[in-house]
Amino acid sequence: MNKAALRLFSVFLCLFILLQSGGSLSETPTDVIPEPTLSPEAAPYDADRPENLEPEQLYALSAILITADKGEIIFEKDPYTIRYPASTTKILTVLLGIMMVEDLNRKVTVSETAMNIPADSSTMGLHIGEEISFMDVLYGTMMLSGNDGANVIAETVSGSIPAFVDLMNQTAAVFGCVNTHFENAHGYHDDNHYTTAYDMALITREAMKNETFRKIAATVTYAIPRTNMQKARTITTKTEYMLTGSEEKPNKYYFPDATGVKTGSHSHSGYCFVGSASRDGVDLISVVYFTGKRARWADTIKLMNYGFSQYMSVTPQQLYQMNPITIETSNYSTSDGNRGRVQLVCQTRPDSTNPVIIATKTEVEQMAASIQDTLLIQYSRDFEAPIAAGEVMGTLTYFPESGEPAVYNLTASRAVAVRENVPKTLEEIIAETYADPNPFPPFSLELALILFGPVLIVVLIVLLVILLRHWRRSRHNKAPKPVSRYLK
Repeated sequence: MNKAALRLFSVFLCLFILLQSGGSLSETPTDVIPEPTLSPEAAPYDADRPENLEPEQLYALSAILITADKGEIIFEKDPYTIRYPASTTKILTVLLGIMMVEDLNRKVTVSETAMNIPADSSTMGLHIGEEISFMDVLYGTMMLSGNDGANVIAETVSGSIPAFVDLMNQTAAVFGCVNTHFENAHGYHDDNHYTTAYDMALITREAMKNETFRKIAATVTYAIPRTNMQKARTITTKTEYMLTGSEEKPNKYYFPDATGVKTGSHSHSGYCFVGSASRDGVDLISVVYFTGKRARWADTIKLMNYGFSQYMSVTPQQLYQMNPITIETSNYSTSDGNRGRVQLVCQTRPDSTNPVIIATKTEVEQMAASIQDTLLIQYSRDFEAPIAAGEVMGTLTYFPESGEPAVYNLTASRAVAVRENVPKTLEEIIAETYADPNPFPPFSLELALILFGPVLIVVLIVLLVILLRHWRRSRHNKAPKPVSRYLK
């Protein structure tokens, strides 16, 4: 073969390989997924001080951490840049399957179009014509990232995959996603199939509100019964973040507080993971896009530990105990070493709930410092001694954003004795009077003075007047008579 023929053969061979791969010369091979590295300027990460996390200490190019209850952003790293979501797309697919299909245990038949997926797709191993429970498809799609299962969900919900994709885009818009567009139900790469870390956090937050979705997302192993085409089998999640490993080979990426949710990867998206975790009533959702195969677990754990270091959960009772109320009593015994001061104890009531308040540590400290602005405090009696230990002095009420108010009793932490020789109150005098069987009050010097005092005073005044007049008259009689100037 001469050089010209050899050159021509080489050109045809390259074209044949290119056409067979269905790609372009500039496309990254689907089996090569990039692994980003940390910036050389990034400070070393200190696992003992998770609150000091910096964006440069994450491998992910885009990341975000939010609270599940309110959607508050706790941490972010370029979360609004367009990224390819890969199989994290299936979070919305499975959610719509749960929401739109009334009977989740109904049997569905795998169609030929549902199995029309790229050869290098991840699957849950379905076959054309297989009859399987729709619930099993939901689990397989999430846990095994089955593209075939995603298509079955799409056709079951909307009748066709294109119609389902339209529903996905409409739903994402309702959830508040403004930089998201889907082209398929499973996340296999398409240039027009994209989202952002922030938008995917919004989608996942809505998904985690659904009890069935949360259950599926948190499942590590699941048993799929036999079908008309397959034996019974048990599947295991691909999420290492949720796997404990074994005694011989423990998994260093296992996170005990993990509650889900979904992995994803391809050459255009890098490795991705949308995670969730719960600790002491604080529920968090994280998204890491375009990170490494193992780095997605490390990034997620860093984010979760950062979030838990910032947020805390307290009950109204615990919040009160951070700044309990001390009252000043009156009429207390002179021997009282605390000068009548009594701290009130917050106690639960059997007829009330005990809700959880989730906030940052700073917010909790501020609420505790102004406890009477945060909680409604009402007193049921005055603060006058005597007071018995454990006596109910009032109530404390917390009004959550949703649900019934929580009411607690405020009780005296100690007894306060009444002051010795204290004068009787008007109420006590009246009570004693009505309790006395003698209709007449007992005779006493005080009573005599009250009854006869005015008469004695009048008598004394009269006597004084008489004596005064008698004294004047006697003085007049004793005085010498004057001698007349003219004698006869």
